[in-house]
Amino acid sequence: MFFDGYGYHGTSFEQTYRCYPASFIDKPQIENGDKIIMPPSALDRLASLHIDYPMLFELRNAATERVSHCGVLEFIAEEGMIYMPYWMMENLLLQEGDIVRVKNVTLPKGTYVKLQPHTKDFLEISNPKAILETTLRNFSCLTTGDSIMVAYNNKKYYIDIIETKPSNAISIIETDCEVDFAPPLDYKEPEKPTPSPASSNALGGPEASENAQPKFNPFSGVGRRLDGKPMKYQPSPASSSGSNDKRPEVSGGAQPSSGSSSQGASRQSQGKLVFGSNQNRTRETQKEPSKETKPEEPEKKEEPKFQAFTGKKYSLKG
Repeated sequence: MFFDGYGYHGTSFEQTYRCYPASFIDKPQIENGDKIIMPPSALDRLASLHIDYPMLFELRNAATERVSHCGVLEFIAEEGMIYMPYWMMENLLLQEGDIVRVKNVTLPKGTYVKLQPHTKDFLEISNPKAILETTLRNFSCLTTGDSIMVAYNNKKYYIDIIETKPSNAISIIETDCEVDFAPPLDYKEPEKPTPSPASSNALGGPEASENAQPKFNPFSGVGRRLDGKPMKYQPSPASSSGSNDKRPEVSGGAQPSSGSSSQGASRQSQGKLVFGSNQNRTRETQKEPSKETKPEEPEKKEEPKFQAFTGKKYSLKG
C-alpha cells in the first residue's frame, strides 16, 4: 500500500531526499558519528510501520551505485531534505543537493571488523584503542568499503573498513565485536640492507679471511748495524719448521770456543751489537765488554789472585 506517493509499502520505508552536509545545520556533532537528520514526516510514517529498532537505513546513490548504512539522530530537517556527515557524502560520492534514496533495513549484529588507517599517525596516538572505542559509540552500523572519520586532538583520522562479519553491513549496537587492524596505507616495510663487498668478504668464512690478510712470518726482517755500516751478509729468512733461528740472540751469552774467542775479543773492543741468526755465530757481535768479560775471567789469568801471607818480611829494627 502506498501513502501520498512516498513509496511506503507494508513494513518497509523507502524515500528519496536531497542531501546536505552538517555545516548547513547547527548540529556539528553528527560529524563524529554515522547518524543523519531526517524530516518529521519520516518519523510519522516510520511510527505507523512495524519496523525493527533501533532504526537503521540504507543510503544509495543511484547515479554511482554506491551504498552505505546509517542510523538516525533527530527528525528536525526540512521536508524533502536530510543532513548527513560530510565524510558519509564523500563515501557515496554525493554533492550538496544531490538525490539519495533512504530505505529502512535490519542488520545482523557484528562479530568481527577489520580496520585499516589511512596514515600511520593514528597508531602513534598514546592509546588508539581507547580513542576508537569512544568514537564507535557514536556509530550504529559499519559497512565494508566505507571510510569512517575519527576526530582526536583537533585532527581528523580516516579509517577504511575492509572486512566485516557476518555480513558486509553489520550493527554494532550492544554487541561484542572483535576488532583487528591492517597495516596503514602509507606503511612501508623497512628495506633490508644489501651486503657490501667488504662485508661479504668478511662473512665468507675463515678461507676468505686468510686470503684477505697475509700470513704472519716471524723474524723475517733484515738486520742492520748500529754504526750504519753495510752488512757483510744477508740473514737467511726464517723457516716455518720452527728452527732455532726464530729467536734473536746476542752472541757472547754462552761460552765461546777457543777459535772464536779471539774474534769475539777483538769485536768486544768495538762495543757494537749485530743481530743475526744462530747459524752465523762467527759474525755476531758481543754485548758490552764489561758484561761479556765476566764469564771469561776464570780463563784469563792476567793478574794473580791475592794470597794471604805471601808478602816479604820486614823488621821493625830496620
